[in-house]
Amino acid sequence: MMDINGSPLAAEGNIRLAFSKPTRTVEEQSLLFNSYGSCGYEGLQLKNNQYAPYLDEPERFKEQWGHLKGVGSALIAFGSLQEKDQVNLRRMIQFGKVLGTEIIVFCPADPRQEKNRKEDIAKVASVLSGLGMEAREEGIQISLHHHYNSPVMHREDFDIFFDHIEDQSIGLTVDTAHLVKSGIMDIAELVRSFRQVINNFHLKDYSNGEWRVLGQGDISFDPVFQAIHEIGFKGWVSADEESGGGITEGLGECFSYINSRMIKLHP
Repeated sequence: MMDINGSPLAAEGNIRLAFSKPTRTVEEQSLLFNSYGSCGYEGLQLKNNQYAPYLDEPERFKEQWGHLKGVGSALIAFGSLQEKDQVNLRRMIQFGKVLGTEIIVFCPADPRQEKNRKEDIAKVASVLSGLGMEAREEGIQISLHHHYNSPVMHREDFDIFFDHIEDQSIGLTVDTAHLVKSGIMDIAELVRSFRQVINNFHLKDYSNGEWRVLGQGDISFDPVFQAIHEIGFKGWVSADEESGGGITEGLGECFSYINSRMIKLHP
């Protein structure tokens, strides 16, 4: 496996490769944290349980893990936008400020309601805009993470949401598998259409209703990588490995797959 500094990924300029994966035990988390860098990744995007115990003690997190380059480059959160969740998001902003986090990837947890879809999306956009401007003052971006059955799910939802965002205060995390599960098959079109707001990618595969390791599902990724190249994307591209497989295998297989796609763009 090629190191990131000598791979075609480096030829993309400011694309930085990250990894993200759920962990169930302290031992799994330790393995993940201590392995991603040696596998070639520049950052680790943290799931909630990997940072939540430290939210009010960021210095304790730094003492334990701060020596790892790019650890906590993004924090992934899932919640409603009720007042208590807004308070929690503000805690994350302050935690991320100490840690050096660049992006908070936020997925609205309120279930999708078709009857009031446009109003719900506009409300989510309004609340997130305010929080996004607060985060920006601390040097952090908030990025919308669309999900299946969330307010922003179908292709037209993205237009409604970003039409209601104020002052480019919110970015977009493109999750390939959630797009396909939601019925959006032309991922490359969405990438090109929202090039001005995309600040993060979650790459994962999908097949028969299940998340798959990159390259082991049904998603055609060549057009996705071509679109990322065409828009001149500069930022984090994260392998979001949620297949349930092993940590070591997922790290290696995802890196090799992404690297091979970049080789096609830079033969």
